[in-house]
Amino acid sequence: MTQETVQETRSFQAEVSRLLDIVAHSRYSQKEICLRELISNASDACDRLRYAALTAPELTEGEANFRVVLTPVKSSRTLTIADNGIGMNRDELIENLGTIARSGTAAFMKELTGDSGKDVSLIGQFGVGFYSAFMVADRVEVLSRKAGESEGWRWVSDGQGTFTVEPAANVPRGARIALHIREGEDEYLEPSRLSRIVKTYSDHIGLPIVLADGSKEETVNTASALWTRPRAEITDEQYKEFYHHAAHSFDEPWLTLHAKAEGVLEYTYLLFVPSQKPFDLFDPERKARVKLYVRRVFITDEATELLPGYLRFLKGIVDSEDLPLNISREMLQSNPMVGRMRQQLTRRVLSELGKKASEAPEEYTKFWDNFGAVLKEGLYEDREQRDSLLELARFRSTTRDGFVSLDDYVAAMRPGQDAIYTITGDNLDFLRKSPQLEGFRARGVEVLLLTDPIDEFWLPAIGTYKEKPFKSATRGGVDLSKIEAPDGEKKPDEKPEPPAKLASLIAIFKLALGEAVKDVRSSERLTDSAVCLVSDEGDMDMHLERLLKQHRQLDTAAKRILEINPQHRLIERLAASVGDTGTSEQLSEFAWLLLDQARILEGEQLPDPAAFARRLAALLERGLPAAA
Repeated sequence: MTQETVQETRSFQAEVSRLLDIVAHSRYSQKEICLRELISNASDACDRLRYAALTAPELTEGEANFRVVLTPVKSSRTLTIADNGIGMNRDELIENLGTIARSGTAAFMKELTGDSGKDVSLIGQFGVGFYSAFMVADRVEVLSRKAGESEGWRWVSDGQGTFTVEPAANVPRGARIALHIREGEDEYLEPSRLSRIVKTYSDHIGLPIVLADGSKEETVNTASALWTRPRAEITDEQYKEFYHHAAHSFDEPWLTLHAKAEGVLEYTYLLFVPSQKPFDLFDPERKARVKLYVRRVFITDEATELLPGYLRFLKGIVDSEDLPLNISREMLQSNPMVGRMRQQLTRRVLSELGKKASEAPEEYTKFWDNFGAVLKEGLYEDREQRDSLLELARFRSTTRDGFVSLDDYVAAMRPGQDAIYTITGDNLDFLRKSPQLEGFRARGVEVLLLTDPIDEFWLPAIGTYKEKPFKSATRGGVDLSKIEAPDGEKKPDEKPEPPAKLASLIAIFKLALGEAVKDVRSSERLTDSAVCLVSDEGDMDMHLERLLKQHRQLDTAAKRILEINPQHRLIERLAASVGDTGTSEQLSEFAWLLLDQARILEGEQLPDPAAFARRLAALLERGLPAAA
């Protein structure tokens, strides 16, 4: 494409248009964060070029001293943020500024409520801080030339749904973002105000931020990497603003870890646990969000090898003194020093989480609510840290409102109970009402309620905790008769006698249902419901089977056991009717109705809804008085 190419007008992606509309009409009180976001982006661009220049030094030819320059001009009502970093070409301007190419976009858009203050915070969390410029500007112009390329480009938009891109002559390397300041936002043209904003939000940036006021230039930040300073010299506010820079987030860090490792390996880490859940937390790529530096030189912001995937919620930096400056991202995968750093960092993070769980349990439950499902991935993947992760794990249960640890669960086990009972499913409320839990509830036995897909995989991988096996409450082999019931309640051996013809009723049900079930049995677990479905002892858990079928990883389904409650009034009456004239066919119909009822309770789709509707209508008709 040549310099004579005409100007292109393009539309923003629909999601971007909505963001811009929210930002433009925002009543957010801290609009100065737009400057923080743009300076942070400029710093990142310089970091990327510094890394690229390690192997291609010609990319920095002409200007190797990186910096960010702020230039307010009152006469034209413009504030320019310029950097001499990596820059962008035409395609990158269109992709980076016109679209949101990130997973989780749909979920993010659903979170937007119309509350402008909350929405702007969400926008920052989602990592599209460039658009915050439209909080103070009614037009934004970007001039950019990518390092190593000769052609410059101009991107312009008023945030109303479209932007233009065209070639531009005489553009220096990097990016120059000119904000055309709105009426009423004059403070962003005042040098003294800009200086205060930089000192508040961007003092930690490790390259000079220069304020150009006419012929005078002044560096207004400390311009030293925050993580290199002693902890005693860093305030909580400075840590918070560095987190905002490193994570491109608006929330506050829930936990800050800053230390220097010395010995065989020397490195510094400054890591943060967010207080809000990122929208791409469950992205299948499980990308890391920790930046790797080598002797203060940025290497990569996707250092997946530095931390395991189940710690991908961490944000921040690791700065190594030992790795070679020219290490490639591919070399990171096989470097033994990186492997040792990974082990040490993982142990330190889990140790700090353990301290938080012990010293501030209420705060820890908030962390677990956000990131517990991710941390549990380590139970399946990381044998070395499995014990530490089990101690950190928290669960909902049938007997408590909050979370319970495994140690708490074991300490509260009933006399005669020798297993940790669990039930898995998609919905917490649905699980609490499961008929399979009735017998456990009657005996005061706590059951852990597990609703994360990963629960289906780590449980069989671990098997036991402190010599107590995990057992599914939905399996047919569960024996509750040994467990002592709470004081004052009926003991298992005091149960009333089953109906006289129960065995005959079960035989009729088995004959009627045939291959539709694996077996029909009298239930020890049911107290209120008439029936339920359970898996046989060696078969796949029912919830796991549904998950695999949903993802088309399983074609066939195992047959289930239909358990019937011998003390339920309906079962008693059906058993009593065995042998009566004309009841055989009706009992067969009841068998199918009760099987379909059990399927509905399990949340399963009925294999023959029409047959269920026909049987139900016939039953209702028989129950009505004859027409006059």
